[in-house]
Amino acid sequence: MSTRQNLMKYKDYYGSIEFDEESMIFYGKVQFIRSLVSYEGETAKEILNAFHEAIDDYLATCKQNDVEPEKSFKGSFNIRIGTKLHEEVAIKANQMGTSVNDFVKAAIMHELNAKSL
Repeated sequence: MSTRQNLMKYKDYYGSIEFDEESMIFYGKVQFIRSLVSYEGETAKEILNAFHEAIDDYLATCKQNDVEPEKSFKGSFNIRIGTKLHEEVAIKANQMGTSVNDFVKAAIMHELNAKSL
């Protein structure tokens, strides 16, 4: 069995698209949130429509239950890098006259730009 995963976006939510050769069906779930929101379809058009419906249903359910919908990205995340690397980053950031946060942001941006070349 072979699967390939891609992402689609709707209303600031991302959904996976996977294909099951055995069942001949596309399926997926909303990514980057804790809630499980899934969908499926037999064609590209059906999976796209099912994804849109799943997002609309999720948002309507949240509203109906007076619950704040989860956001895919909040702009912050925690990482575990180990004591030694943490120390090295803090010292290097200090030497550069910047914060650890700005140092890490710059490193991530550098790596993303390097990968896109």
